[in-house]
Amino acid sequence: MLDVLLVTFPFFALVLCGYLAARRRMLPLEAIGGLNSFVLYFALPCMLYRFGSTTPIAQLLDGALFLTYLFCALVMVGFVVAASMNGRIGWNDAAFGALVAAFPNTGFMGVPLLVALLGAQAAGPAIVTITVDLVITTSLCIALSRLDGADEHGAAKAARNALRGVLVNPMPWAILLGGAASWLQLVPVKPVMQTIGLLADSASPVALFTIGAVLARSQMVPMRGGRTSIPLRDYVPVAVAKLLIHPLLVLFVGASAIRLGVPIDRFALIVIVLVAALPSASNVSLLAEKFGADNGRIARIILVSTAAAFFTFSGAVALLH
Repeated sequence: MLDVLLVTFPFFALVLCGYLAARRRMLPLEAIGGLNSFVLYFALPCMLYRFGSTTPIAQLLDGALFLTYLFCALVMVGFVVAASMNGRIGWNDAAFGALVAAFPNTGFMGVPLLVALLGAQAAGPAIVTITVDLVITTSLCIALSRLDGADEHGAAKAARNALRGVLVNPMPWAILLGGAASWLQLVPVKPVMQTIGLLADSASPVALFTIGAVLARSQMVPMRGGRTSIPLRDYVPVAVAKLLIHPLLVLFVGASAIRLGVPIDRFALIVIVLVAALPSASNVSLLAEKFGADNGRIARIILVSTAAAFFTFSGAVALLH
């Protein structure tokens, strides 16, 4: 366990540094958007491209792993939506609560952390899960969030907007280009590859620092549509579902599939279980704000899951590795 904590501690410490920097105004809140843009549009796509281009194409096109993780994501979405809806929480808030419960922070935190823990071969299965979460899980939850909208075409319009968002998101394109480079065995010319490498190396520390800053900003800036007082029962159970139910579900479904003869590599299963054990993706709060959900509740789920994940994720690694 101590060996695991020695690896995970720096990652969570960088999140704490970003949180403290924003809380103490050492980092202006206005600068957080710039950091987020740098990670999203430059550093993280280069990191995903580099991992994708050096990963065997068979790992990136692992259909059994893709469907296993997708099935678990859909179960999580259905379960959290059904369990969340009440007099205070309608389709909009329930759908984004489900998204934050099913969407781990794989891009900003998971890929570099899992590679540090398990080696470069962990990147392939992790990239498969990013594809599921960015393309399918996010689009589904945005569509569900429109079911209590004002017009009858709200869900279809939201689904189109979600798919449009996927098309302009650089991460799926970076994965696609990396996979194509791996398949065709193409290597960019040395100056270009060195530039990609410099940006990729910056992704992990800047992304982790940015996560902390975003979490601090979510507490400091009044949330549109947010309530001043949110009952613990509206967000703590979702954080628990993210950190405990999600990885246990992936482990159970994956192990059952292997027993039934589905060709899933055991190492790849361990990787996606650990992906599911990651805290919630911090960008869901931005989506919730954009679609008018209670992003104060979403931000609390992300904050609780990130703080608790230092212990729960480290414990999962110690048990599985």
